Amino acid sequence: MGHSTYSPEVRDRLERDAKEIIGRYPKTRSALLPLLHLVQSEDGYVSDAGQEFCAEMLGLSKAEVTGVVTFYTMYKRKPVGDYHVGVCINALCAVMGGDQIWDELTEHAGVGHDEATPDGKVSLERIECNAACDFAPVMMVNWEFFDNQTPESAKQLVDDLRDGKDVRPTRGPKKLCTFKEASRVLAGLPDDLAGEGPSAAGPSLEGLKVAKANGWKAPEA
Repeated sequence: MGHSTYSPEVRDRLERDAKEIIGRYPKTRSALLPLLHLVQSEDGYVSDAGQEFCAEMLGLSKAEVTGVVTFYTMYKRKPVGDYHVGVCINALCAVMGGDQIWDELTEHAGVGHDEATPDGKVSLERIECNAACDFAPVMMVNWEFFDNQTPESAKQLVDDLRDGKDVRPTRGPKKLCTFKEASRVLAGLPDDLAGEGPSAAGPSLEGLKVAKANGWKAPEA
């Protein structure tokens, strides 16, 4: 971790995965975003070694790679926890209690934005929108949804994650993968869990029910 180069074994493995990913793109530089997720799946953040690896594989300068890393919040500049917990504090979630969840959770866990607990199990992030307003206040753990949260449920969730208990997302797959595993999936190397669980549920479907009951249809094109 944090070394400027990878060991030969790690490098060989990363190169194999990187070549498979790069092969999917007509222009090699288009593979930069998934490659950054790939190195993040190795280190738990985008390390210096990871940035150099990406630059080398794609024929880019380190500065070009760093510019992209610093632009996107999903790429972390320092190690995050095995379980990266995002609390939505956007307008609707905030009004529904997201701000209070954030305040109580940071105090309970003793860490702030993009900081990990000393045991390395959990890190917290303030998220501007989790795109699940109808389940507000909502949190994510490694990009899986935990809906309709309260300060109490949020604190319990973090305690359970730190204790290694079986924690299940509200929607989506039945199991929670680690931050490194999630990064590997985002690199385009799937774990075959994407189809598990409902993709839409509860409040998301209320409008459809009303439309059906009233015989409403979208205008013809």
